[in-house]
Amino acid sequence: MVAIRKSFEDGHKRKFLVVVDDTSECDRAIFYAAKRAERTGGTVVLLYVVAPGDFQHWIGVEDIMRAEAHEEASTHLSRAADRVRAVARTEPEQTVREGNRSEEILALIEEDADIAILVLAAGSDTEGPGPLVTAIAGKGAGSFPIPVTIVPGTLDDESIATLA
Repeated sequence: MVAIRKSFEDGHKRKFLVVVDDTSECDRAIFYAAKRAERTGGTVVLLYVVAPGDFQHWIGVEDIMRAEAHEEASTHLSRAADRVRAVARTEPEQTVREGNRSEEILALIEEDADIAILVLAAGSDTEGPGPLVTAIAGKGAGSFPIPVTIVPGTLDDESIATLA
């Protein structure tokens, strides 16, 4: 069972969750979430999920690869946080988790009852909206624990700002 959302209770703040990755459309989700947070008095939670390593026989190699993946995560989150600050003049929360991306998203939502909306951006190429949008908006959409906002990847900053 999913925790009851508390984002509107005293001492709580509505949080917009954005999954940070290296796709071009990720900035669309960050921009939208930052504008919504600014306009509603909320905040943005930036999540980067590091894929688990599969080097059980090479522990030293796994440790090095894990450290490199976490360094890459920090770089992506730092850029995303700078973007949130520039767009909305607000301080985002930053989280790095390791594991299956869909499972880690759900786990974070379960742990933080202030997360009220997941913001994703759809890819604008011919290969579809992207794997995360497909996974979340597809077969599991009816049972997802919070609303999901999908921002079209083709929208520019001005268009997003008028919608947010």
